[in-house]
Amino acid sequence: MPQRTVVDVTDEPPVRRRDEEADSPDIPDPKTEPVLLTAPRDGTPEPIADRAELARAVERFAAGTGPVAVDAERASGYRYTHRAYLVQLRRAGAGTVLIDPLPFGQLPELDEVISPTEWILHAASQDLPCLTELGLRPTRLFDTELAARLCGFERVGLAALTESLLGYTLEKHHSAADWSTRPLPTSWLTYAALDVELLLQLREILVDELAKQGKTEWAAQEFAALVASAGDPPRVRADPWRRTSGIHRVRGARALARVRALWTARDEIAQRRDASPGRVLADAAIIAAAEADPKDERALLALAGFGGRSVRRLAPTWLTALSDARALSDKELPTTPPSEGPPPPHRWAERDPVAAARLARCRELVTGLAAAHHLPPENLITPDSVRRLAWSPPEELSEEAVAAVLSGYGARPWQVALVSPGLTQALTTPAE
Repeated sequence: MPQRTVVDVTDEPPVRRRDEEADSPDIPDPKTEPVLLTAPRDGTPEPIADRAELARAVERFAAGTGPVAVDAERASGYRYTHRAYLVQLRRAGAGTVLIDPLPFGQLPELDEVISPTEWILHAASQDLPCLTELGLRPTRLFDTELAARLCGFERVGLAALTESLLGYTLEKHHSAADWSTRPLPTSWLTYAALDVELLLQLREILVDELAKQGKTEWAAQEFAALVASAGDPPRVRADPWRRTSGIHRVRGARALARVRALWTARDEIAQRRDASPGRVLADAAIIAAAEADPKDERALLALAGFGGRSVRRLAPTWLTALSDARALSDKELPTTPPSEGPPPPHRWAERDPVAAARLARCRELVTGLAAAHHLPPENLITPDSVRRLAWSPPEELSEEAVAAVLSGYGARPWQVALVSPGLTQALTTPAE
């Protein structure tokens, strides 16, 4: 592996296209040393934190040209909410700006300028919810990660793509940082600015690659679906406490009630503190207490996960939750929730061997089609759509009926056109 050259970029970086003869689109030219970017070409800007500065930045972006590179930093793992704590934007003729959204709440003047143009994001589905909270909603977008998946790249992280397609490497040391920190360290701001530094050039290469592979329309439909769902409220899960890690080890309705009680108590504290629930009490501690059902503080604090000072201070809260669960009547205990879809695939063979065989044929069909078109199977059609279709196929097994079912599950037209014929055949039980 060649040594990386470390540079501060002062000029527009050249677009280094991959070798046209390479077998894989994300293998860099071994003759070219990747360049590690350590600073944005225009320097690291200070975050904008007042309306006057914001107005000047909006004027710059209004005078700029072409699409706008957009990114946002959250404090996942540190905060209860998933709000944006920094917004980064870059546009030709406008440069890069960093915006601290905390003093503003909403950014309508910025949305008015950038909303009509195309946004370039990497993994858009991660950032669109927190951008929507700020009143920023795209009308058009280009997702570099999704485009790379459709093109068949094996490594679709931003750093991997910029290295393989542009010859530049990005450090990712601060990707899991607590972005609610104030003031933000300069090294973090540099990292954030570099996240939008190369998106404009990356888009151009991926546009060409999509066209070369005949997937431009596929990408357009995928991006349109992202735009259409950008303002949708987050899905509220029934019984979210059931997602506690390790809950599969808990046996019995009474023990599950203890998981629910501890999870609820933790969630209320985390929401009040705006802290990640895992920082209030680890999932493993909830499971340990649910299994042991300690009756006093000494027994509780002896369990794994209850040794930290902040957790110990809340011992009365945890014991009250356990006591409340203990006092529930049998009718108040958790019951198995109604299924929202087919059972887990590993149970199909026992419950419905014919459906299990259908699922196996459908999966084989999807895997083969995905390989033929050089994209991941889950981007060809969602696994959930395949499971639902195989478990409960339409009474009339025709391509039109299968297509209608898939469309109802949210499949895009390009996906429906590719998979419907084969899935229709796969759903037909072979003659004995």
